[in-house]
Amino acid sequence: MQLNNLIKINKKKIRVGRGIGSGKGKTSSRGHKGQKSRSGVAIKSFEGGQMPLYRRLPKRGFKSLKKNEIAILNLSKIQKILDKKKNEIKSNFNLKTLKEKNLINKRFKKLKILGTGEINKNIEISAHFASKQALSKIEKAGGKISIIKK
Repeated sequence: MQLNNLIKINKKKIRVGRGIGSGKGKTSSRGHKGQKSRSGVAIKSFEGGQMPLYRRLPKRGFKSLKKNEIAILNLSKIQKILDKKKNEIKSNFNLKTLKEKNLINKRFKKLKILGTGEINKNIEISAHFASKQALSKIEKAGGKISIIKK
């Protein structure tokens, strides 16, 4: 334990505006008139005419107006979904059934099938978009894909 912690220094707080004898009376070290002499005034981000910090720093990034509302599924992901016994997607494999089974987020409005990976079950898929590679692999496995036009 240090000595500094043992000694308690009773330093009095300076009370401004308590008469001329205190040395901090009359204007209470605020000067005469003006915005800063008034109570309850703070000039936020004002740097005395210097270019403020928020204007000196560069703008970064942007918010895209075109939201990403397309769910992208690879054939490998589709195969994993079909392999799991609890999912049991026997009929049509589409956006609605995927949302019902909570396999994709509810915010997606369209479905896109990409050809990465392999698929070995013949299944009927309906999607909004599909790559040429995905089309050929699904047909090779004995499945069918129908493209929804909207």
